[in-house]
Amino acid sequence: MTDIVDQQTRSRMMSGIRAKDTKPELALRRALHARGFRFRLHSKAVHGRPDLVLPKYRAVVFVHGCFWHRHEGCRYTTTPSTREEFWQAKFTANVARDAAVRGKLPKAGWRVATVWECGLRKPDQVAASVNLLAAWLVSDVDQIEIGANSTQAF
Repeated sequence: MTDIVDQQTRSRMMSGIRAKDTKPELALRRALHARGFRFRLHSKAVHGRPDLVLPKYRAVVFVHGCFWHRHEGCRYTTTPSTREEFWQAKFTANVARDAAVRGKLPKAGWRVATVWECGLRKPDQVAASVNLLAAWLVSDVDQIEIGANSTQAF
């Protein structure tokens, strides 16, 4: 199957995908800040350069796109039909890198939260995700994963 746009257009489209300051990340940051949480952004001093670093709570937060980081069971985790081998290798490398980072951070004394893009698409989802994240931050639980269907309680 061939791409529906030419190579130059596809290249321009792909280069427009942001690595930081994405809509889901901005929504989460605004909501957390409004709740009184203060954080650092993309700290180079912390392995993996997490999206948010909350030193007071020894916690880091990654805001992951469901497509790029392969949120299991999510409807947004699709695989393009063109160049499937390329995409599979790309996704496998992303997942492996994420796992390596999640493995190193607790050893360095950090607690790790992963908030999936699907849990930040609508205002009520943002509020629910921030409620879960806020409860997690003041708990002593080491890791949390928050998506569209998260219902953990602390």
